Amino acid sequence: MEKQEKKQDMGSGSIPKLMLNLAVPAVVAQLINMLYNIVDRIYIGHIPDAGASALTGVGLFLPILMMINAFAMLAGSGGAPRAAIAMGKKDTEGAQKILGNCFSMLMIFAVLLTVIFYVFAPWLLRLFGASDVTLPYALSYARIYILGIIFVMIVMGLNPFITTQGFAKFSMITTVAGAVCNIILDPILIFGLNMGVQGAAIATVISQAVSALWVLRFLLGKKTMLKLSVFNMKLEAPVILPCLALGISSFVMLSTESILNISFNSSLSRFGGDVAVGAMTIISSCSQLVLLPLQGICQGGQPIMSYNFGAGKKERVKQAFRCQFLTCTAYASLMWLLMLLFPRMFAGIFSSDASLVDYTVWAMRIYMAGIFSTGVQIGCQQTFMALGQAKISLLMACLRKLVLLIPLIFILPLVLSNQVLGVFVAEPVSDILAAGVTATMLFTRLNGILDRGAGGQKAQA
Repeated sequence: MEKQEKKQDMGSGSIPKLMLNLAVPAVVAQLINMLYNIVDRIYIGHIPDAGASALTGVGLFLPILMMINAFAMLAGSGGAPRAAIAMGKKDTEGAQKILGNCFSMLMIFAVLLTVIFYVFAPWLLRLFGASDVTLPYALSYARIYILGIIFVMIVMGLNPFITTQGFAKFSMITTVAGAVCNIILDPILIFGLNMGVQGAAIATVISQAVSALWVLRFLLGKKTMLKLSVFNMKLEAPVILPCLALGISSFVMLSTESILNISFNSSLSRFGGDVAVGAMTIISSCSQLVLLPLQGICQGGQPIMSYNFGAGKKERVKQAFRCQFLTCTAYASLMWLLMLLFPRMFAGIFSSDASLVDYTVWAMRIYMAGIFSTGVQIGCQQTFMALGQAKISLLMACLRKLVLLIPLIFILPLVLSNQVLGVFVAEPVSDILAAGVTATMLFTRLNGILDRGAGGQKAQA
C-alpha cells in the first residue's frame, strides 16, 4: 500500500491540499457509486416498448433501497468518526474495537432486512404507488436486489473506515471496481440475454459483491491501521451505542429520504398518475448528481475535522470546516444552474419517451429551484457529525424532511390550484428554510463545541 497510496497525515500540513487529496477520491467514488442505480435506470428506460413502465416500476423500489442504505450508514457513518477521534487520541485499540462492533451490527442488520423486505416486498411496493402495470417490474427487480443486501452492508458500512484512515484512493477503488462490473454486465444481461429488469438487478448484486470482497480484503490485510478481527466483534454497549447515536443522523437522513420518496410517489400517483411518478424517478436520479458528490466532499472533510478535534487542534478544525463549506456551496450552486438551464438534456438521458421527457422538464425546474442551498445544509450538518455532536446532527437531519418537506408535500396541493405543482414546489421551500436554520446553528455553536473539546463527547452521545 505504501507504493500504491501514501496514508494522509491528518494532524499536519496544508488543510486545502489534504482536503483535496481526501475529497477528490471520495467524490469520484460517490459519483461512480451513483452509477449503480443510474446506469440501471438508463438502460431500463430504453427497453423497447416497456421502457417508461419499467423505469417507473424500478423507481418504486427506491424507498426500500434507501432504507437498506440507511441501516448501513447507521453503523458506518457513526463508527468511522468515532474511530477517527479515537485515533486522534492515539487509542488504536479502541478504534479497532469500534470497527469490530460495527461489523457485527451490520451483519445483524443484513439478516433482518433480507427476511423482512423479501417477504413484504409486494405489499410495500403497492403501498409506494405501484399500479398493475408497474408492479411486475418493481417486484422482479426488488426480490433479486434484496438477496444481495449483505454486500451493500459491507460496502457502505465498512468503506468509511478505510477513508477515515486516510486511504481515500483505496476507498475509491472499492466503488470503481463494482461500478465497472455493473456497467459491463448491465447491457449483457438486460439486452444480450433479454433478462430485462431482472438482469439489471443481477448485475447490481454481482457488482456489489465484488466491492464487498475488496473492502474485506483491505480490512483483513496487513496494511490497514484498523484491522477487522473476530476478537473485537462481540457487541459491547459502551462501544456500539455511541456509534449508533452518532450514526442516527445519517440514518434519519436516508430513512426519511425513503419516507420522502413514498410521500412524493403517493401524492404524484394520486394527482398526476404514472407519468408524474416516472418524472419523479428521473428527477430523483438527477438530484443524486448534486447530493452524492456533496457527501463525498464531506467524507474528505470528516477525517480531518474528527482527527484534529480529538487532538485538540481547534484552528485546523475551523480551517477544514471553511474549506468544506465553501466547496459544498460552490458545487451545489453550479449544479443548480445546470439543472435549471438544461433540464431536457438530463431528462433525455433516462428516457426516449417524448411525453415523459416533456413532463420531467417542467417538473425539474420547479423541484430544483432551491437546490443551491443544499450545499450549505449538508456542509454544516455533516460538520456536526464530524465533531461527534449526535443530538444536534440528528435535529438538523430531521428538520428539512420530517418537519418541513413531508408535511408540505401534502399541505401545498390543498392550497394551490395546480396540485402537482404543489407537490413539486415543496422541495425548494424546504431546501432554503433548512439551510438557513442549519447554518445559523453551526455558526453560533462551533466555538463552544471546540472549546469543550473531544472530552465532552460522551455527554453529547
